[in-house]
Amino acid sequence: MTAPVTLTRHGDIALLRIDNPPVNALSPGVVAGLASAVDAFEADRSFKALLVHGEGRTFVAGGDINSFDDPHFSAKLYNGTLARIEALDRPVAAALHGTVLGGGLELALACHYRVSVPTAVFGFPEVKLGILPGSLGTQRLPRVAGAELTLDLIGTGRSIDAAAALKAGIVDEVREGEPLQVGLAFVEALIARSAPPRRLSERSVSLEGLPADFFDKALDEASRRKAFYPAARNIVLAVQASTLPFAEGEAVEARLFEELRTSPQSQALRHLFFAERQASKIPGLPKDLSLRPVRSVGIVGAGTMGGGIAMNFANAGIPTVLVETSQEALDRGLKAIRGNYEASAAKGRLTTAQVAERLGLLSGTLDDASLAGCDLVIEAVFENMDLKKQVCARLGQVCKPGAIIATNTSTLDVDVLAEATGRPADVVGTHFFSPANVMRLLEVVRGATTAPDVLATVMQLARTIKKIAVVSGVCYGFIGNRVAEVYMREAEFLMMEGASPAEIDGAVEALGMAMGPCRMLDMAGIDVGAKTVIEYGKAGGLPPDDSYRAVVRRMFELGRFGQKTGVGYYRYDGRKPVTDPETARVAEELAKAHGIARRSDIGAQEIVERLLVPMINEGAKILEEGIAYRPGDIDMVWTSGYGFPDHRGGPIFMADQIGLPVVAERIAHYASVRGNPYGYWTASSLLTDLASQGRKLSDWTAA
Repeated sequence: MTAPVTLTRHGDIALLRIDNPPVNALSPGVVAGLASAVDAFEADRSFKALLVHGEGRTFVAGGDINSFDDPHFSAKLYNGTLARIEALDRPVAAALHGTVLGGGLELALACHYRVSVPTAVFGFPEVKLGILPGSLGTQRLPRVAGAELTLDLIGTGRSIDAAAALKAGIVDEVREGEPLQVGLAFVEALIARSAPPRRLSERSVSLEGLPADFFDKALDEASRRKAFYPAARNIVLAVQASTLPFAEGEAVEARLFEELRTSPQSQALRHLFFAERQASKIPGLPKDLSLRPVRSVGIVGAGTMGGGIAMNFANAGIPTVLVETSQEALDRGLKAIRGNYEASAAKGRLTTAQVAERLGLLSGTLDDASLAGCDLVIEAVFENMDLKKQVCARLGQVCKPGAIIATNTSTLDVDVLAEATGRPADVVGTHFFSPANVMRLLEVVRGATTAPDVLATVMQLARTIKKIAVVSGVCYGFIGNRVAEVYMREAEFLMMEGASPAEIDGAVEALGMAMGPCRMLDMAGIDVGAKTVIEYGKAGGLPPDDSYRAVVRRMFELGRFGQKTGVGYYRYDGRKPVTDPETARVAEELAKAHGIARRSDIGAQEIVERLLVPMINEGAKILEEGIAYRPGDIDMVWTSGYGFPDHRGGPIFMADQIGLPVVAERIAHYASVRGNPYGYWTASSLLTDLASQGRKLSDWTAA
C-alpha cells in the first residue's frame, strides 16, 4: 500500500504530499506520516522551503471522526506536529484546493503561508458534531481573521469560499491553475524573495471595533438559544481564550474540547453523522447496477404535497409536469409554487433569474397523457386507498415501459398500489414530508417486487434533490408514521386520563423535541391524522378497542382540524397555540364513554416515559420484522422528519443510552399499571433478548 504521507524533492522545495482517499482525512496513519515527514525535513538542511499538498480532489477535509470514540483518543501527536511545523525556521506553505475543513484548516493555519485555487472551500464544521476545533483552530484563526469572524465560522459551522478567505486574511493569495503547480510557483516566489517564516501563534488577537461585552453577550446567547448544545458555550469560551498568551489559550481549548468529545450530545451527533452515510447503502444491491435515467418527472396532484415535490425537481434542473383534474386546482397549485419561489427571492435566497429558470422547468396540464414521456411519475393525491388505486391503475397504462411509478403515500400498502399498476416491479414508495420543498427526509419504500434498479435509481435521485433518503419495507406507516402512531396513541390516552395538551407537549419539548405530539398534529392537520386512522381501520389494522385514537376522530367530527381551522387540540391566535377548555371537555367526555379513569397526578416523567418508551419498543419491532435495514435508519427518520432532538441521537440511540434493561422494566411497569388487553405494552422480543444479554439495539444487524 502507498504511504498516506510522503516527502519528495522538487528542486529546493520539499513536497509533503497527503494521499489518503477519498478526502485525505486525518487518520492515525496520516498523523503519524506528518510527524515523520517533518522529521525528514528538519534533518535535510538542503531544502529551502516546505510545501504541504493534498493529492486528489481535496486538501484535507477534516479529522478521522471514528477516532473520537476511542477512549484513548488524544490530539497531542497531531497538535505537537502542527507546533513543529509552525516552529520550522524555513518557510512552510500550504497549497489549498477542494475542501479545507476542520483539522485540514488547522494544518493550513500552522503553515507560514497559504495559497488557494478559487474553488476551494474553508470552514470549521465541528460544531455539527457537538465539538469544537481541537487542534488550535480556536486559537490561530482569531489571530489572522479576528475574533468576530472566528466565532461566526466556528459557532455556525458554515463554510466560506476562497475569495472570502482571502478578504479575511486566511489565505495570502488566490491563483487559478492546477493546485500543485500553483503551490510550487508560490513557494518558488517565497524563496526568491527570502520570505521569512510567519507564525500565527506569535500574533495577538485584535479586539478593535468590538464592544467590551462582546464575549459576555455571545455566552448569554449561546446559553439561551442553544441550551441543549454545550458546544455553543464552549466555542465562545475557547475563542475568548485566544486573547490570552498562546500556551494558555491552547490549554483552555484542549480542556473544552475534551469536555465536548466525551459529552452525550457529541456522541449522539456523531452517531447521526455515520447513520446518515449508512442510510444510503442498500444491502444486496450490486455496486455496478445500472440506474434508470430520470430526465423528466411527472406528478399527479398539484396540491400542497404535489407542488412541494415538484419544486424539488425544478430546483435540481429537472423538467417537471404537474397533472390535475380541474383548471382551478392546477392554477391554485402553480400559483402556490410561484409564491414560494417569490418569497425565497424576497429573502435573498434566490435571484430573479433563478426563480424564472425554475418556474420555466415547471408546466401544468389536465391531460394525463402528457405523462407518457416522463421517466419518473409520482402520484401525490389524497391519502385514500381507493383513489390511489385508481390513479395507479391509470399510470400503469399511461407511463412508458421502464418508467418508474412512485406513490407518495404516508401509510398505505405500497404492494397493493404496485399491483394496481399491473407492473409492480416499476413501483416504489416515495414518502415526502411536508412541506416537501423544505423537509430533508424522504422515506423510500421498497415493495415486495420493487426492482433493484428502481430502488437504486430513486436513492441516487434523492441525493440529486438534496434529500436524506431512508429505505423502509412495507407496513402501516413505514418507519416514521408507524412509530408516530404509538406516540400519538399514548398522547391521546394521556389526554383522556387528564393531562392537557400543554402538559403533554411541554414534557417532551423540555427534552428538546421541536414540538410535542399535540402541536405537531395541529400543524400537520388533525383531519389528515384522523383520515389515516380511518383508512387503517378500513384495512383491518386497528385493534378491537373503541377508545383507540378516539380523541383525533372526535376532533375530526367536530371540524377541529388544527391550525388551518384555528382550533384543534389548541385554539390559535395566529400561529400561537392557546389552551382551549373545549379540548379538556372532549377528552373528559370520551374518557367517561370508554370507562377510562381520570387522574390529577400525571407528571412530566410519566408523560415522557409513556410517549417515548412505546416509540423505542416499536422501533425494535421494526428491526425485528426487517422493515428497517439498521437501527440508525430509524434514528435518521425521526431526527430528520419528526423533530426528534438530534442532540439525543434519535429514539434508538436514546434507548441505548438509557439502557435496554431500564426500557424493558418500564414497559413491564406500564403493562402492569395500565393493563395490556390489546398488547400496547407487550415488549418486542428483540428488545427483551438484547436487554437480558446486556447488549444494545445498535448491536443489532440484519441476518
